[in-house]
Amino acid sequence: MAARTPTLETFPALRAWQRRALVEYLRRREPDFTAVATPGAGKTTFALRVAAELLADGSIDAITVVAPTEHLKTQWAQAAARVGIQLDAAFRNADLHSSADFHGAVVTYAQVGMAPQVHRRRTLTRRTLVILDEIHHAGDSRTWGDGVQAAFEGAERRLMLTGTPFRSDDNPIPFVSYERGGDGLLRSRADSVYGYADALHDGVVRPVLFLAYSGETRWRTNAGEELAARLGEPMTQDLIAQAWRTALDPAGDWMPQVLRAADARLTVLRNAGMPDAAGLVIASDQQAARSYAKLIEQVTGEKAAVVLSDDAGASDRIATFTTAEQRWLVAVRMVSEGVDIPRLAVGVYATSASTPLYFAQAIGRFVRARRPGETASVFLPSVPHLLGLASEMEAERDHVLGKPKDQDGFDDDLLERAQRDDQASGELEKRFAALSATAELDQVIFDGASFGTAAQAGTPEEEEYLGLPGLLTADQVAMLLSKRQAEQLAASRRRGTVRPAEPAVATAAAPPAPMGAAQRRVALRRQLNALVAARHHHTGQPHGKIHAELRRRCGGPPSAQATIEQLEERIATVQTL
Repeated sequence: MAARTPTLETFPALRAWQRRALVEYLRRREPDFTAVATPGAGKTTFALRVAAELLADGSIDAITVVAPTEHLKTQWAQAAARVGIQLDAAFRNADLHSSADFHGAVVTYAQVGMAPQVHRRRTLTRRTLVILDEIHHAGDSRTWGDGVQAAFEGAERRLMLTGTPFRSDDNPIPFVSYERGGDGLLRSRADSVYGYADALHDGVVRPVLFLAYSGETRWRTNAGEELAARLGEPMTQDLIAQAWRTALDPAGDWMPQVLRAADARLTVLRNAGMPDAAGLVIASDQQAARSYAKLIEQVTGEKAAVVLSDDAGASDRIATFTTAEQRWLVAVRMVSEGVDIPRLAVGVYATSASTPLYFAQAIGRFVRARRPGETASVFLPSVPHLLGLASEMEAERDHVLGKPKDQDGFDDDLLERAQRDDQASGELEKRFAALSATAELDQVIFDGASFGTAAQAGTPEEEEYLGLPGLLTADQVAMLLSKRQAEQLAASRRRGTVRPAEPAVATAAAPPAPMGAAQRRVALRRQLNALVAARHHHTGQPHGKIHAELRRRCGGPPSAQATIEQLEERIATVQTL
């Protein structure tokens, strides 16, 4: 018996952006349509509504969904079944055709890449809508891209979905339109765009607080030389990679201190209106993931769920964790994209991955809002490149072809070499040995602005930020962070004025000690943030947009990475706005 046509009346009410995108889709009636929407905005619901409309009016006979991972195949099939669309998540290339009980199938990009002719025959046999989920994956390799092109170029309709359309390579994404800009470069063009800033304004996603932790790190080089560096301080990319790896070492003190702080933040959220709130640690490799799970048990007294690979067992563990009361999940990249666990509200970014694409995918796991006022908190190393990505959460990027590589960004290859899994070879331990690492809260980044001064782990100053209320609007978060920073600075000034009793004979006051470059940058950053906050209260513009305007006028990276001269120029500029 053929699968029944879904009933449109049973669909959930669409959000405003979904209605606008649906109207635009139905108005155009073109073969290709690309929808970009921030993680958590509801791309799946939009795509299934498009599929139901096309099935209902007879435009298509079948549906094929292409997803990045095996787990997402199951997730797609379950979401479709809830609205009356039956998709075969167990389809294999050897099957050739799905049962008549299904409207279509869900496959992975890897499946298509291995046997594009199988999917081409299926597509040409019936008028097919192909939904390409996270379409940027089709640019991951020639095999996947060519396979997708060959398999689906004959489809009746193609709907491309992505929350992160930008890539750092020059591999064109199949079926995505590119337009040449005034600079001569080709940029991807979307037919519908719903960014994080819009979703935050609509209450669709949560505000994200980034708690950046610095600290002293020490390691030994292959030559036997011991080096020390402070996370967050200016240094070469190679030294940043080594200091970063040292901080993430499970045997040091940095990770236990950060996990303790993250668990304290999770407790605050659970006690403040999110009783099922959960945390996710994103690890670089399986060995680190297991070690972090042991640390969590030592710190919290509770076992953490661990997901190590994209297999059937991992999917079951994710599904169980989604509805369980367990506090912590540790994963190796698998939960970085598409996986829907709405109760995730606290993250620890303990991975070496540093591309904008991966960072955005990872943070997307924490932003899905279920009720007004929910916030997300992500703990990360105070590495300039990561701080810059955190500051630019609201930036909308396109895939650009032919763009010169940005030499100011962080070099992933250096970090990858520094963090290479030692199971493959004993050579790494001969070249590098982490010795120690301590953690302290460096700053809190929210809405493109930086708040706070350095606070040692476990101190009342750190607890002031970890204890921010769990249910807040974006404006309330910014207001409370500004208030916390003002109180912190006032307390520091009071401590600085306490002096021993002065002798009766007056002496000339000693000139203040000159500030070092690091202290100067912190002071300028505070001054800039205060001026931006004042501008925000005067105009109502978000902090992030004001910072973006200053960057547009003055040039340079986000304030977390800016030089002293760049900060001074922005201070002078904001005073003239």
